[in-house]
Amino acid sequence: MTTNGTHGKIETIQDVIDGASKYNAVPLWPQMVKYNPPQPNPKCVPHIWRYDDVRPYLVRAGELVKEKDAERRVLMLINPRREGPYTTDTLYAGLQLVMPHETAPAHRHTAFAMRFVIEGNGGFTAVHGKRITMNRGDVILTPTWNWHDHGKDGSGPMIWLDALDLPLFQFFPVHFVEHFKEKRYPAIDVGESPIVFPWAGMKERLDADGGKWVVKEYRKADESYAVSKTLSPSAERISAGNQSSPRRETTSCVYHVIAGRGRSVINDQTFEWKEGDTFCVPSWYWYQHFAKSDETVYLYRFDDKPMIEALGFYRWEGMDTETLVT
Repeated sequence: MTTNGTHGKIETIQDVIDGASKYNAVPLWPQMVKYNPPQPNPKCVPHIWRYDDVRPYLVRAGELVKEKDAERRVLMLINPRREGPYTTDTLYAGLQLVMPHETAPAHRHTAFAMRFVIEGNGGFTAVHGKRITMNRGDVILTPTWNWHDHGKDGSGPMIWLDALDLPLFQFFPVHFVEHFKEKRYPAIDVGESPIVFPWAGMKERLDADGGKWVVKEYRKADESYAVSKTLSPSAERISAGNQSSPRRETTSCVYHVIAGRGRSVINDQTFEWKEGDTFCVPSWYWYQHFAKSDETVYLYRFDDKPMIEALGFYRWEGMDTETLVT
């Protein structure tokens, strides 16, 4: 038994736990496995957002939610096990809509963003004073702290998939947004830009490779660097009737189906998908994609690999390497 002044008797382990906790000194040993699990344990789960289910609500929002009432008209794709902004534990995805003759006003923010154009013609995004036409399948980057706005000419909606690293800022509280004094930041039209990756070029690269399953990353012009320090986009082609290799890794990812139909097996769950659908694979889940027997599949993907690798957290199933830090 131990006594110590005003603390009274400290006779049992529970006395230690209860007493120390009163002073915000919480014992680790009862929670050791919680903080040191035997394998990665993401909070998020695999999930699919079917475009046919979500699109009608997004388009109706375009009719009901006026431009002046929404800085960004977006339906966030939120994991069913979490609240916003989590699509996976480290990734955010959302479907953004701009209607004809509208402008999503200029702002800039700490978060890094990418856009994958799903549908529409006549849309544009302007980044740091350069206005770029948005075409279906294009990937457009919005580097951190660059002024940007979006707009739409012509008829019909413009819809794209947003990818941001917003979940990171739940841990690093350094994210903020600055709004430009005008609706649009002064910009000139440009035909090409290093932050735009046209789908035509990526599809050509995928098709030029004779493999039954092909993966190509979107990288900076010299091919030596990822497009950002946090997010990495890529595209995959799976020939009709074929499949990807099974994978299990510490990255998490979001997939969007550009074309074709098929299914993904994620651990013991099967998700059927078709063009327009979006689904997520949390960290350390086994996953494999299968194309239907009569359709070639094209997939767009973004993941958190640059950040995970930079922090030294990247692992895949079967990896067993050690390095000595000196």
